[in-house]
Amino acid sequence: MSTVPASIPQANPGAGYRALKGEIDAAVARALASGWYILGAEGRGFEAEFAAWLGLAHAVGCGNGTDALALALRALGIGPGCAVATVSHTAVATVAAIEMAGAVPVLIDIDPAHYTLDPVELEAVLAHPPAGLPPVRAVIAVHLYGGAADLDAIIPICARHGAAVVEDCAQAHGATLGGRKLGTLGDVASFSFYPTKNLGALGDGGAIATGNTALAERLAALRQYGWYQHYVSDEVGVNSRLDEVQAAILRARLPHLDAHNARRRAIAARYDAALAAGNIAPPARRPGGDHVFHQYVVRVPNRAEVQAALRAQGIGTGVHYPVPVHLQSAYRGRVALGPAACRASERAAAEVLSLPMYPELSDAEVARVCAAIGLL
Repeated sequence: MSTVPASIPQANPGAGYRALKGEIDAAVARALASGWYILGAEGRGFEAEFAAWLGLAHAVGCGNGTDALALALRALGIGPGCAVATVSHTAVATVAAIEMAGAVPVLIDIDPAHYTLDPVELEAVLAHPPAGLPPVRAVIAVHLYGGAADLDAIIPICARHGAAVVEDCAQAHGATLGGRKLGTLGDVASFSFYPTKNLGALGDGGAIATGNTALAERLAALRQYGWYQHYVSDEVGVNSRLDEVQAAILRARLPHLDAHNARRRAIAARYDAALAAGNIAPPARRPGGDHVFHQYVVRVPNRAEVQAALRAQGIGTGVHYPVPVHLQSAYRGRVALGPAACRASERAAAEVLSLPMYPELSDAEVARVCAAIGLL
């Protein structure tokens, strides 16, 4: 009697925990035994270790990646009376963070090959913003799916127009451009440690990275009520602190991140080879960049049919993201768009499909996925 193969999920954070269970359990036990659970030694240790891994002077932990973006904007002085340009093809957190900071979003279309902000349209918007908008004082460059936004073009454009560059690195831990890690090229960078990220906690967590000491000090104050001295708010802040247990877990996982990214690249190379004989193109890689494959994303015009065919073989897929932000009910009709009206973003949203991607995939599971996608 034949048996149905075990399901291969598109993401599997539980497998990530089990692979490092001994180290993670020991880290959690250490944090619990310390008796200090808010902004203690684990948080300070992770901030120092993550900053060193990035090659920057400072990392400031916070509650999640959305808060990290909002805090980054606020620390740069971006808020009411400012507009912030970013993309619509992103997790809604990017746009939500802009409004959390009190600024106004303006959404730019994507380069359809890499799904990241189109520098040509960005230049047009910065030179001639949509009517009724306040000045565009910052640009959030979202590094999507593990690959870099075109910072080689974006940074000079922003410099010409006096806009700060915030790198949204929620999906790009360890990716590089021109030999430098993403998160070290703009004015400030935000990271998410959501459990499915390349560097994931076992709950929420985030961080902001910068080489600017004054900016780091302001970020550390803003995340805790605007305190520069305990119990005294010098400016209005929020409560967004990286939990000590999550910081301990991240410290256990950080030393494995480079190896895990290498495994993701190896899986991606096998998927590339499996697709080579078919009609589906592998994901584009940006020249001069090193992709870390947070997601392995292909484009298929018959997405529902492809998903069903893979599901029948026990292979899970995901869609990142099915509805561009400007078409979601909370934002539709009230956010400004660039001149392309995000048409490339809408086309991508209808076709993108994420294949299984996490470092704990076994060679046999990768082979199963390759056999299935080779028939598409």
